[in-house]
Amino acid sequence: MKTPDTQRPRPGAEILRTALRRNVGAMVRGTVLMGLYQAGETAFPIALGLIVEHTMQDRSAGVLGLSIGALAVIITTVSLSWRFGMRVLQKANTTEAHRWRVRVAACGLQPVARDIGLKSGEVLTIATEDADQTADIIEVVPLLISSLVAVVVAAVALGLADIRLGLLVIVGTVAILSVLAVMSKRIGASTREQQARVARAGAKVADLITGLRPLHGFGGNHAAFGSYRKVSTDARRQAITVARVNGTYAGTALALNAVLAAAVSLTAGWLAFAGRITIGELVMAVGLAQFIIEPLKMFSEMPKYVMMARASAERMALVLSAPPVTTLGPRRPAADGGLAVDGVRYGTLRGLKFEVAAGEFVAIAAYRPRAAADLASVLAVNVAPGAYGGVVRVGGLALADLSVETVREHMLVNPYDGEIFAGTLRTNIDPAGTSRTIAEAVEASMLTDVVALHREGLDHAVRDRGTNLSGGQRQRLSLARALAADADVLVLHNPTTAVDAVTEQLVARNVAKLRRGRTTVVITSSPALLDAADRVLVLDDGVITAEDTHRNLLAGDENYCLAVAR
Repeated sequence: MKTPDTQRPRPGAEILRTALRRNVGAMVRGTVLMGLYQAGETAFPIALGLIVEHTMQDRSAGVLGLSIGALAVIITTVSLSWRFGMRVLQKANTTEAHRWRVRVAACGLQPVARDIGLKSGEVLTIATEDADQTADIIEVVPLLISSLVAVVVAAVALGLADIRLGLLVIVGTVAILSVLAVMSKRIGASTREQQARVARAGAKVADLITGLRPLHGFGGNHAAFGSYRKVSTDARRQAITVARVNGTYAGTALALNAVLAAAVSLTAGWLAFAGRITIGELVMAVGLAQFIIEPLKMFSEMPKYVMMARASAERMALVLSAPPVTTLGPRRPAADGGLAVDGVRYGTLRGLKFEVAAGEFVAIAAYRPRAAADLASVLAVNVAPGAYGGVVRVGGLALADLSVETVREHMLVNPYDGEIFAGTLRTNIDPAGTSRTIAEAVEASMLTDVVALHREGLDHAVRDRGTNLSGGQRQRLSLARALAADADVLVLHNPTTAVDAVTEQLVARNVAKLRRGRTTVVITSSPALLDAADRVLVLDDGVITAEDTHRNLLAGDENYCLAVAR
């Protein structure tokens, strides 16, 4: 029998509980301070009523001075408690949002580890907007409790004047919250849909930006922009729906609060006219009726924010609670080990098999670009070991026995379209700031001319995606980053396709020299890199069909000659 979903903890609810649990201290301090603030605000009209009462009875300057001093204490308490209470809560809120952003980003950066089923743009929206809205629960709960404090203090004070006034506040507050709780469910559902549509729009624009150049190349940019316009329009319509629901909610809350305040004022006036309460108590009741609108408004808005936080937490759970695609092992490969591909079947690869000994420089000439891309994906662990046939071994150990982090520490696969980030040349070459071979990597990749062009040298600013660099400069910068990592096993996928022939010759020679004694695989059709390799493997129809030096293959293999000769 299948266990009902209601018996399992909801991932979104668990995220909210985790956020609340690890911020208990800050929330307690914030609740106490915000409770003092609300109590002070409530005490103000009470104090005014008492001042009127005693001044009319005693007509004493001393009593009046004491009353003014009491008001000063109340005002000071209100000011300081709000200032420090909000400081505590906002600091905890910001810190908690940061924690969730980091966790979501960490999952998004490990695509092989989890079957998320979301595009990168959607993960970005979840890691920003949803993380922030989930962390808002840290402020919502203390503000909810402090607002309750204000309502309770007001109800008690009015009840001491006349029990009917106190009961009116309590019954009215319960009725208002009951109505708004029903309306908040609609807000939660609408907000979830809006966040999903905004995320899809973000994913679409991220895809467009990535493919902007090729889209312009074949004139597909207008159709692509039309597609984005449709997705964005859907998001806009849903945002309008959410705004309408929120407006209805806020308007209803304000109207109900005003009705309750008016009812308290009118009831107090009737009681004063009937002689049941004094003039001072009437002043207090009218003042509380006006003041209570604000905490009631805050109190009545809390269900809406709770539903929004829950909706965001459930979207974060799509990433954080996604099951692993595969469970990799904890072992570490030998530092000086080679690379072995044994019978790999994936995409266009049909039982691919080859070995690269430790310290060897091997080039793979793939006749089909798709086969080269499939091989690079498998080696980069962008495809889970269980998703393809055969075995890939690094340092004598199968990828399935190694964690993704361990594989990437030991073996670096540099893609042909390596991203360039906003920053400087230096931060792009050495993002972690730990490399000791930056100078050698710059020289080997022939990036020296780019560095020399600018007075700042390696600290020259680079725009997002390297838009202020040429295609060849971006490719050499990506190559420099791969070489600076100084990985035990380095796999380069088409590292010189945008580089001129002369520079390509120098790059090939430099890479071979810098990587001497380190295991290196270059997937390429570049004659210069093929010639610099110890041996060349010909990848055709998903298998290795030939193996020799570049020059021997040129002399004896006509198909090879036609494929790589320029």
